[in-house]
Amino acid sequence: MDQQERFRALHRDTFADLLRFVERRIPADEAEDVVSTVFLTAWRRFADIPDDARPWLFAVARRTMANQTRGWLRRQALDVRMAGADTHVPDGSTGAAARIDLERAWKSLSAADREVLALVAFDGLTSDQAATVLNCRRSTFAMRLTRARKRLAAALEPTTPLAPVKEQQSWMSA
Repeated sequence: MDQQERFRALHRDTFADLLRFVERRIPADEAEDVVSTVFLTAWRRFADIPDDARPWLFAVARRTMANQTRGWLRRQALDVRMAGADTHVPDGSTGAAARIDLERAWKSLSAADREVLALVAFDGLTSDQAATVLNCRRSTFAMRLTRARKRLAAALEPTTPLAPVKEQQSWMSA
């Protein structure tokens, strides 16, 4: 198989996943441009692409988004379109409260926590692949993921109401 055929196969096998990855992070009207830039980079650096190209492409996409948005990614990373989602759910819907609680908990997480969780949960990457995307060791990623999961679980726990305050006798009635 020549380079063109291998590139076509790479494009065919990864385009949809890569587009979804990018669309969760930046406005949809910019996503296809970013993905095109990623594949242009892949074509130019074809000899540098490892056998498992998917995490390499995700890493290129991540850097491309950072370059094009000049820091916007750090502040807005992985909003996962929740800001634009309709939070009003008809009364008869099951799970409406859980969805709203999850949305609130998600938004309460830092951008770094959302990114770590999304790479595994939404993008289906393994810890090794996600560590490659974030340019860190697998053990570092595993620790970040564990901490992010704990923070998400804590954010999802119902808040306990404060203990009722006992009424004190007023100094006037004594």
